[in-house]
Amino acid sequence: MLYYAVVFFIIALVAGFFGFFGIAGTAASIGKVLFFIFLVLFVLSLVTGRKPRL
Repeated sequence: MLYYAVVFFIIALVAGFFGFFGIAGTAASIGKVLFFIFLVLFVLSLVTGRKPRL
């Protein structure tokens, strides 16, 4: 998921460089959403991760 967020941010940078600001804004928004989903899933996996057996 983090990989896709980085890919969308790179697409946004390239599109912004070439002047496609609509595509750049959309790609940046998608990248931001994917990054926050990654953060939520990462924190959940840390909290509910493996517990030592008793």
